[in-house]
Amino acid sequence: MHFGYLSTAILLTFLPSTILAHSGHDQVTLSPETEHDWATRHMAEEHHISNFDPGAFFTLHDFDSSLAWTADEIRRTYGLDDESAKHVDEAKKAEVVRKTLETFDRDGDGMVEREEWLQGWRAGKRLEDFGLGPGHHGDDEYEYEIHHFEKFHDENTREEDLTHPEDIEHFRKHDEMEAAAERQEKLDSMPIVEQNIPQKFRRY
Repeated sequence: MHFGYLSTAILLTFLPSTILAHSGHDQVTLSPETEHDWATRHMAEEHHISNFDPGAFFTLHDFDSSLAWTADEIRRTYGLDDESAKHVDEAKKAEVVRKTLETFDRDGDGMVEREEWLQGWRAGKRLEDFGLGPGHHGDDEYEYEIHHFEKFHDENTREEDLTHPEDIEHFRKHDEMEAAAERQEKLDSMPIVEQNIPQKFRRY
């Protein structure tokens, strides 16, 4: 099977280093006290970090480093713009944002500032679990690595071992991306033939 875009050899060279970066954290074992806390479970499942720190959590999900969570950042934190949430209707997504702001946005400016988050956390407020999963917000490479490669493969994995449906789908996407890039490259290299330009768009 031809994987394309990123060769399997390159992928297998890259993934182990990122796996080692994750394995530096303690292995996650959720306690009864934390298994219902969405933010802690998110850090455990999506980032492989078991020692929860509210300040670090805020910074990690302050994607534009503005010291405030916007509505878009709340959506992204909950993974609402990820492909896995495409089945969730917009009304439910709006509810997630609205309830999060109701919980933490003390001054009503439509954002959750860092201090508002920390004050809310100290007061016992938590991000609600809306039943929409752990919140996928990494790119395709990260999600594939964290949710599949680390669980079923390792640095000794050979190309012929990558036969799971998730592996096949992952590399199918790479093939599509490579094909699209090649088509665009061909178009970009084609000379412009004036006769092929509709009359109304020609310059004189």
